[in-house]
Amino acid sequence: MTGDLFPDIPAAAKLSRPLALPPPLSEPELLAELLAQSEKNTAASSFLGAGSYDHFIPSALKHIIGRSEFYTAYTPYQAEASQGTLQTIYEYQSMICALTGMDVANASMYDGATALAEAAFMACRLTGRKEIVVSAAVHPNYRQVLRTYCAAADLSLREVPFDKTAGLTPHSAFNIPNSACYIIQQPNFFGNIEVVTDLANKVHAAGALLIASVDPISLGLLKPPGEYGADIVVAEGQPLGLPRNFGGPGLGIFATKKDFIRQLPGRLVGATVDSAGKRGFVLTLSTREQHIRRERATSNICSNEALCALAACVYLSLMGKSGLKKVAELCLQKANYAKKQLTKKARWPDTPSFQEFVIKTDKPVGLDLGRFYPELAGSRLVCATELVKKVELESLISEVAAT
Repeated sequence: MTGDLFPDIPAAAKLSRPLALPPPLSEPELLAELLAQSEKNTAASSFLGAGSYDHFIPSALKHIIGRSEFYTAYTPYQAEASQGTLQTIYEYQSMICALTGMDVANASMYDGATALAEAAFMACRLTGRKEIVVSAAVHPNYRQVLRTYCAAADLSLREVPFDKTAGLTPHSAFNIPNSACYIIQQPNFFGNIEVVTDLANKVHAAGALLIASVDPISLGLLKPPGEYGADIVVAEGQPLGLPRNFGGPGLGIFATKKDFIRQLPGRLVGATVDSAGKRGFVLTLSTREQHIRRERATSNICSNEALCALAACVYLSLMGKSGLKKVAELCLQKANYAKKQLTKKARWPDTPSFQEFVIKTDKPVGLDLGRFYPELAGSRLVCATELVKKVELESLISEVAAT
């Protein structure tokens, strides 16, 4: 009797009648029932982005990363037995360098938020300074992770308020004389494109490093951060072939200059030749505490998002330069079409933006910014990727315009 398994539960708390359930079904009958129920769902865009985006994922990607040699692969400690995994990581690193305009990229971090925190710590090690300066227009969750890291490491964190009239970081008020780094997001959390002209020169003149947190899809159109002088580049790689899956998994992209390679967290895969002169791949650098003395480790990151990195690598390979540019163009065009139609509702109608923009509305669309910015109560962050249909945009425009 099942009742004998729960003798401590009072009788008053137990159900005294059978559950009102339909009779059991065979597997074919159950599948048919689930299909019928699922067809009642209506697919519609929520216009929600804010760091996790609904982009098209090529069908071939799912088949490739689902192969057993990739899907079940473990950490490539033994190079002779892990050449396939090592090569995919090497190719991923190479593509990230090409995308960001940087010299070296590691074998991935947990997600965009922890990659940003690791970048700030790396800047502190390189400069010997203990203050981190970050724009308030950087993703609120990223800044929260950064605060947590800093509190545990006895580092100070200073936030630069964003300009409420333009939704941008006011670099004219630049002041970081004793700081390790200056962190911006491009495009920023509001979807606005930051002005980065001459910014790196100002940061470097103060003896600090410039850290840029970027949207990888935007790099199909925007200038890569390496070209405007960024010292460390981080990103959330989820838009590159990873589904949102109710919040994960993420992929932390991390790239930097060759001069800083010894302070790079995580792993670095390199190409070499074996004793017979054949090309091969090895873990060239592993500065985590499982590999070297703990006091010399640059990071305690314990895992590698290699399968997610492979997905990003496959996505970039399948899309190519022209495909990535086309995706970025569609995101730009669709979001700005809606923004233009909602000029009277847009909070910053004249500020250039990418695939997200802020509107003044109480309609339950996008993200309620009042949760993170009390001064923006009554505003919502709206996103339109290449998958948003014209009819959905028109519906959004008519609904919001009527308020």
